[in-house]
Amino acid sequence: MTATTTSVCTSASTAVYPSFSSYVRARGPVLQRTARSLTANPCDAEDLLQTALTKTYLAWERIEDHRALDGYVRRALVNTRTSQWRKRKVEEFPYDELPEREAAAAPDPAEAQALRDAMWRAVLRLPVRQRAMVVLRYYEDLTEVQTAELLGVSVGTVKSAVSRALGKLREDPELSRAA
Repeated sequence: MTATTTSVCTSASTAVYPSFSSYVRARGPVLQRTARSLTANPCDAEDLLQTALTKTYLAWERIEDHRALDGYVRRALVNTRTSQWRKRKVEEFPYDELPEREAAAAPDPAEAQALRDAMWRAVLRLPVRQRAMVVLRYYEDLTEVQTAELLGVSVGTVKSAVSRALGKLREDPELSRAA
């Protein structure tokens, strides 16, 4: 609990309810942790606790069992936080007409085909074993286990060979020009 929050609560209450001041001094850090768990940042937690303690101060005479003050303040914290959450402003502005959406430029089919051709040429430049694994994994959409079973190798071999093949494809100069 910051010095600002404590000094405001205790100085405001010293004249009328000295027991409120001593309660805030004794339980303030615990209540601050509770407030912090209800908010996203420490500043909001301090504001929340300040508001809950203000509500508690105003109801101090009506609270019959001062041994249950922590529960009262916690309930005030939760209720205050819920009220804040419900009162959030939603920035909506109604209009008679909807704005026109900007049409996304359609991709050029010729460019897409050129990229596919460049990719296939790059795959064909891979060593035979890597090429087979890439084709099975990504063109035929087989799992690593299925690819390993089909080629009669271990799953680890498929993983490492595909990883090396993808590295070669990323470094392929023709693909970098086509993309």
